[in-house]
Formats: sequence, C-alpha cells, structure tokens
Amino acid sequence: MKKSILSFVAVLVVIVLLCCTAAFGFTVGPITVASVLDEEDGIRRGLDLVGGSSITFEAVLEDDYNTANLTTDMASVQAMMQKRLDSLGYTEATVELVGDNRVKVDIPSINDPAEAVSILGATAQLKFVDADGNLILDGSGIKSAKSGYGQLSQNDVTSQHYVEVTFNEDAVEKWTEATKAAANAEQGKNTIKIMMDDTTLSEPGVSSEYAETGITGDTCVISGSFTAESAKTLAEQINIGQLPFSLEEVSMSSVGPQLGEKALSTSIKAGALGILLVMIFMIFFYRLPGVVASIALIFYTALDLVILSVAHVNLSLPGIAGIILSIGMAVDANVVIFERMRDELTNGKTIRAAIDSGFNRAFSAILDSNVTTLIAAFVLYFMGTGTVKGFALTLGIGVVLSMFTAVTVTHFLLNRMADFKVTNPKLYGVRKKKGEA
Repeated sequence: MKKSILSFVAVLVVIVLLCCTAAFGFTVGPITVASVLDEEDGIRRGLDLVGGSSITFEAVLEDDYNTANLTTDMASVQAMMQKRLDSLGYTEATVELVGDNRVKVDIPSINDPAEAVSILGATAQLKFVDADGNLILDGSGIKSAKSGYGQLSQNDVTSQHYVEVTFNEDAVEKWTEATKAAANAEQGKNTIKIMMDDTTLSEPGVSSEYAETGITGDTCVISGSFTAESAKTLAEQINIGQLPFSLEEVSMSSVGPQLGEKALSTSIKAGALGILLVMIFMIFFYRLPGVVASIALIFYTALDLVILSVAHVNLSLPGIAGIILSIGMAVDANVVIFERMRDELTNGKTIRAAIDSGFNRAFSAILDSNVTTLIAAFVLYFMGTGTVKGFALTLGIGVVLSMFTAVTVTHFLLNRMADFKVTNPKLYGVRKKKGEA
C-alpha cells in the first residue's frame, strides 16, 4: 500500500511539474525549456494570431528568356520557397503566385520585412565560379543538396559535418573539367566559389588527388569546418539557389493579426472551458474513472504544450483545431476503456480484473482509430503546405501522446485505485440492474 501511495503521488508531482513547465518554463544548467507563451522561444504564433511580414517578389527575366517556360518556372519558385520556409520551421508561412510573374510570401512572427527577406534568402541566383571569376555552373545544373555527418572515407578516424551536392546529368562533364583545372592550379587558386549573386557562400578547395581525373560522377562532397547548422544552411542555400531567374522585391509590409489581437487569448479561454466541461462530464458519467481520466487529460495537455514549445511549432487557428481534435481522441479512448470496464464489472468481475480486461479489450479499437488518424495526418503533412501542415503536425503529435496517455497513465492510476481498495462498483459508474435491491 505504501509503495502504491508513493508512486501515485510521484505521478501527480510529475503532472504538476509539467503544468508549471508549460506555464512558466524552466532552466537547469545548459537545458532551457521556454514557457509556451514565450513569443521567441516558445510556441510560435501563426500569421492569423500574431501578424508578421508580407513580401511580394517579381521575376527578373533576361532578354533571351523563353517565356513559354514562365508558368512552370514560377511553380518551381513557389515550391522552392515553401520548402525553404518549411525547413526553417515556418510551416505556417504561405507562398502563393500572383499574376504571371509574381509570388507573395507571408511569414508569421517576423514583423520586420527586411529581416524576413534575409531569412528567406530567395532573391539571389546560385552560381559556381572558378578562382578567376569564370562561370562553371548556375543553379540549373544542381539537382539537390543535403547536409550530413559521418566519416568521408575509410581512412578517416573521426566523423565530420559535410554537404553533398548532386548534379544534373548535363552538368557532370562541366564539373569534372572545372575540378580538374582547379586541382592543377597553384595554391590559392585551387578553389571553386559557391556564390549567391556577389556574395560568396563557400569557397572549398579541390585536392591535388583529382589533378588527373577531376571529380567524376554526379555527386560531390564539400567538407571543412562545418557545424551541423552551417552545413544545413549551405545545403538549403544551394537548394533555393536553383531558381531559373533572379527575383526582386516589389513590395514589403508588416501585417497585423488577421483574427485580431485577442484571438489567441480567446482561443485559450475557449479551449480551457472546453476541457473543463469534458472533465465535468467524465466525472459525472464515470465517477472515479472520470477523475482519473481528468488527471490524465491534464497530463496530456501539459505534455503536448511542452513538446510544441520545445519544437517551436508555428501555431495558427488550424493548428489549434488539431490540438482540440487530438484532445477529443484522448477522451474517446478513455470512454472506450471505461465502457469495457463497466461491462466487466456488471458481469461480476473484480475491480482489478475489470481494469485489465477493459484495457486489453479496448486496445485494438484504440490502436486502429489512432493509426488511421495518424495516416491521414502524415498524408496532410507531407502533401500539404502552410496551415495544412500546421494542422497535421499538431494533430499527429496529439494523437501519439493521447494514445500513450490512455494506455499508460490512465491504466497506472486506475491500478493504484485498486491498490487503495476502492472496490465499490458504484464508484466506477456501474448502475444497478432493474430488480436488484
């Protein structure tokens, strides 16, 4: 009994600490978890809740540009910009085409448009040039770039961060010739610059071991004193630099919250009221299991908010809808479990047996419903953009946490009730059958 009381109290303490962390944050040594309300380090707010920046770019077309490709190229610009924003964590940002040669970008939480343009880094064109400034390749020759970490050869004893660039088929020969020439050049001129317009992003040297053959194949690894962040940034800059033409800003402005400044506080109040009403219903209908479900629901909500804060998720109105929907699924799982338990108690089983049987019989139904919802969330996240991704992300995280809460926290707390000899079936919502005294 003493051990059960201690474990029960320990769970309650963990829940209280999670709630305090979500509300106020904490710092222990190098580890810092911000409050969910921290605008910089907590949950980011979407454009509809906090406002941000709106920038319109226009394509700068060369005289010899084939305008027949404009529609396809503008679609590529839109996709690349959205990919860039998603990789930076601005999943609630939106990119839309305006007219034939313009694209509008709305980025939440950044009220300085100039800062937004700098973060986006999408107005310049990528080019690879030799030490004398001669063009080797432009962005059209690059297929993709990605950062990585590991040993670059069998002779290496340590791992390092690097960037791997993949070239299009028609650029491989040019790259091989250029790296061969660089490898044979004198020291100081054996480099190839990666540039965005007039800005040098990186200037890697070509080893003399490639003096005879150059770097062959359709991939090349750039290594050096990279950190994880700098390698990722260079890879993203190379990817976004594949634009078929340069862009210039034609308008920049700060925008206010589309739903009003009080939208977030109103949403929080509405969510808290909804959770309170659900808890009252659960307690009224299921008695003691309802109390346990309410405690588990508080644990789930606090843990969900902490994870969203640590991940710096951009939260807009669709994201809030995803959280509320996942809360509904958490309650639904508890309802299924408690109904199974009540059936077992009605059939005369003991409290402990009813708890175990109820969870075992309800698990397959809970698993099926959660897996199907997760599949939908994954599809929406990987196929959708902007606020659709935000909804899918909060829903997916919430579903996983709700299932964990239902099958572990709720189960644990109910077993502690059994340990405390709370065995009256009425306390578990079991009603008397007609004709019983």
